Amino acid sequence: MNGYERIMAAMAVREPDRVPIFEVLIHKNVWTALCPQAQSKADFEEIMDFDGVCCGGQFKAVQEQGDYYTDEWGVMYKRGGLEDVNHPVQAPLESIDDLRNYSPPDPDAPWRLGKLPELVQRFGGRRAIIFHLRTAFMDSAYLMGLDKMLMNFLLDAEFVNAVMDVVLATNMRIVRNAIRAGADVILVGDDYAANEAPLMSPDNFHEFIFPRLRRMVEMVHEEGAYFIKHSDGNLWPILDDILATGTDGLNPIEPQAGMDMGEVKQYCGDRVCLSGNIDCGHLLPHGTVEQVRQAVIDCIREGAPGGGFIMHSSNSIHSSVNPENYRAMIEATREYGKYPLTLPEENILGR
Repeated sequence: MNGYERIMAAMAVREPDRVPIFEVLIHKNVWTALCPQAQSKADFEEIMDFDGVCCGGQFKAVQEQGDYYTDEWGVMYKRGGLEDVNHPVQAPLESIDDLRNYSPPDPDAPWRLGKLPELVQRFGGRRAIIFHLRTAFMDSAYLMGLDKMLMNFLLDAEFVNAVMDVVLATNMRIVRNAIRAGADVILVGDDYAANEAPLMSPDNFHEFIFPRLRRMVEMVHEEGAYFIKHSDGNLWPILDDILATGTDGLNPIEPQAGMDMGEVKQYCGDRVCLSGNIDCGHLLPHGTVEQVRQAVIDCIREGAPGGGFIMHSSNSIHSSVNPENYRAMIEATREYGKYPLTLPEENILGR
């Protein structure tokens, strides 16, 4: 099998010839340390023979002011730190009156698909092309402010629904364009939970988020692509609703948040492809190579039987990840992830 075929088999909850691997975000410090000859993340993914290559939608800064910038959504961000993701500091929408004069980003802007056309031309049919964006929750939270949005689930449902509908329509158009441009898999963000529990009640999730997520899943399937739902945190209280949307995959299954791979596999691994759950919070930055290898073996043992499993970190390969630990994760997946699975009976750490 080639990488495309492996990812497609895993997404269909079948066994490929080996456990496939991809990663949504890999910090430049990590991939340049491992592959100094690589000029881009795509170069790194090719050199390391990843089965899937990833890119996301592109939203430009439209106003710059020192360390601050405002993007096409009208959200102000502050630059800073080593990571690739900046966080918002000012939301543009205070009430439904603001929405009447609001214009979202043009989903058909020529730059909107980012590096997708390049990846399709370079890897199409050989490696799965994975496009990531959001659905409706987090972009709406940035437009209103997360705390205000959560309060407005109770205080101003009309405002929340109106904003989320604008966001969903925009992102659905971008995702549709991405699939028609060659994306094989759509991975949508929107983190719904912290380590302890979801950010909202299950009832609020079902009322505001579930129907919009289901609409996105249905459209992706109509266009002929697979769908992976990404969310950090403890998803157990809302997991049934996430599964009921018809998603094909679940990512990244954070072990720090009580998302045990074995338990998730037993609960829904015959229905969806699972991708995760190598701890990137402590293990990949601070653990030993041997500990990483053991974690990969454990993850394969719990998640890979019967297929429907893709190796991935528990969030991303950020700037604090030890490059040699990431190399160990990749190499151990290759070594132990061949089907039929043959895994060590003993803990390789000797304990």
